[in-house]
This record gives sequence, C-alpha cells and structure tokens, in this order.
Amino acid sequence: MTPASSPSPRGRPLLRTVQVLGGGNACSSAHVRSLAAGLVARGVKVTVCAPYEVDHAYDFTGAGADHVAVPRSSDPVSVAALRAACANADLVHAHGLHASFRAVLALSGRRTPLVVTWHDRAYAEGPRAQLLRLLERRVARTASVVLGTSSVLVDVARRTGARDARLAAVSVPGSRPAAPDEEAERRRPKVRAELGATGRPLLLAVGSLDRHRGYDRLLDASRAWRSLDPAPLVAIAGEGPLRPELQQRIEDEGLPVRLLGRRDDVGELLAAADLALLPSRWESRSVLAQEALHARVPLVATDVGGIRELVGDAAELVPYGDAAALAARVVALLGDPGRCERLRHKGARQAATWPSEDETVAQVLSVYDELTQPSPWL
Repeated sequence: MTPASSPSPRGRPLLRTVQVLGGGNACSSAHVRSLAAGLVARGVKVTVCAPYEVDHAYDFTGAGADHVAVPRSSDPVSVAALRAACANADLVHAHGLHASFRAVLALSGRRTPLVVTWHDRAYAEGPRAQLLRLLERRVARTASVVLGTSSVLVDVARRTGARDARLAAVSVPGSRPAAPDEEAERRRPKVRAELGATGRPLLLAVGSLDRHRGYDRLLDASRAWRSLDPAPLVAIAGEGPLRPELQQRIEDEGLPVRLLGRRDDVGELLAAADLALLPSRWESRSVLAQEALHARVPLVATDVGGIRELVGDAAELVPYGDAAALAARVVALLGDPGRCERLRHKGARQAATWPSEDETVAQVLSVYDELTQPSPWL
C-alpha cells in the first residue's frame, strides 16, 4: 500500500478508495452517495468516478467525496481516465456490471484490490445477453470480493467463478418513516387530484419503460380493472424506449393507465397511492419494494429474483407474466381493507429487519480492512 500523508481517526493510515459508477442507476447511485458520506465520516478518503450528470443528481461532493467525471463507456479514453483516477487508490469499489467491467480494464496489471457490488442483474435479449454473461464471468473471476444484494446474485457470482462472493448489506438511504408524516398526508389529496385519481383507487408502478419491467403484462391486467366501479387508475413513473408502444396501447384499448415520465417526487406519489405494483421479470433488491413497505403501502409484486427474500410475507406475490393472477390479486386487495391493513403492519415489521445506513457502511468497511490491512502473521 502506498503510504498516506495523514492518519485516519481510527489511528491507521488514511485509506484511499475509489467508487466507480456507471449510468446513474437510482439504486446504486443512492447507495454510493450514502456509502461515501459514511466512509468520509469514518476517516476514509473517497473519490467517486461517475458521469458528470450523476454527480449533479446525487451530489457526491456534498457528501465529502471528490468527483472525477468518467463517461459511461468502455472505450480507451474512458478507461484511461478511470485508470488515472485509480492510480493512488488503496482499493477500488465498482457498482453494477458495466462499471465493474470498466474497473477491471482500468486496473489491468495492477494489484489494487477490487470490490464489486451487483445491485441487480443486467438484462438483455438476443446476442447481447451472451455478451453480458461473458462480462459477468470476467468481473466475477477478477474481483477480490463480489457483494450481491440478494442471495440469488451471490449464487450467480459463485456460479460464474467468483473467488469470494457475499451477501451485501444495502440500505435504502433516507427512507421515510413507517408512519406517513403530516406533510405527506396534507399533500395526498392534491397529488391524487393532479393525477386524476380523485374518488378512485390509485395504483403506482415505478421504473424505466424497458421490456424486462413487465409493463406489457401490467397493461394486460389493467383491462380487467376497467369494469370496476370506480375503475382504478394505474400511474407509471419512469421513462424509456417502450413509451411509444405502451402509450399507443393505452389509447387504442382505452386502458386506465397514465405514463407520468420521469418524476422526482416518487415519495409523494407513493404516499398518495393505494397499492404499489412491481410486475418485473427480474428484481434483486427493488427500491420500490423497500420504499413501499417503509411507507406502509401494500405491494403486489412478481415472485422473481430476490423479491421473496426481501419482502417475506409482507407483500402479495404473483408469478411473472401471469396478467390474470396480477389482476385478480389487485381486485382482491381493493375489496379487502383488512388484508391491506395487515400488509401495512407486516411491511413495517419487515422493513425494520433491513440494514441501516450505518450497518451498511460498517460491513463495507470491514471488507475494505480485510483486503488492505496486512496480515498479523506476516
């Protein structure tokens, strides 16, 4: 390890880390922001390498970290910029598959320990899917430690050749308390009115408009809700390539669905919702699922990836792609206030079992110490 110029509050040489992010996935970006603040508070030097717009959105410098703008690309110029930023690092921690692969390239020929956190599994179809599996294998076999946010991702890392794969403690930074605050309650009628959900149930889904989010099946399910009186409104917050296709279906079929685009008020939307919906093909540690349980909003989700491990019995789970099951479960919940109230209580209890931000930082720091502190037997 290169000697540091000043000691940390823990009485050890200042640990210098580089956190590598890709395109600003909300889960990984919020995690890195929280992690950076916690590490800096514990005397760790933190540099975040991420595109400029990600720092603008998450303010890593406001957390006490340095920021180096590195584009979301694996071209030689971007890799060289990342390599330069990592030159004096004692340890590099990359988040997500693509950022991890860039870190592997940037650290080629160096002995700097590399920790990677897989927050979710990258999804693609056709030839690109095979490329992603090759990237997974390269990253898993190169990293010193792979942290997976669900047991499923830990198993994936082990199957693809990871030397050391562990379950990550990952909190939801700044989660709202289990009981709605007064401001959220005051805003609730106004938010519902703005969405056109006055006097009717409001169902909320959040996530990019991509194929793997399962919104095509959600629209299928919404056909069954048109006959309800009043018909629920489905609001989808997010943007992506499927917007024209989904909007065309909504208009052609007269579906009770609104595409809201990107929103920076998801907390308010959730506080105004009667149910949260997560129809994805794959999820690991879904931010929406965690926020819904924290906010005491009943959740209906597909039983995929790490969802069951995350929510336990505090949500209604249905098979992926089964629009009829999704529609039926929503109808049943809307007609059963007692069941909804039980889910709210279960959700609050389940959320209390998840790691805090302090516990998340402590686990990561223990991994860093393990990889950077000399063995007492040497």
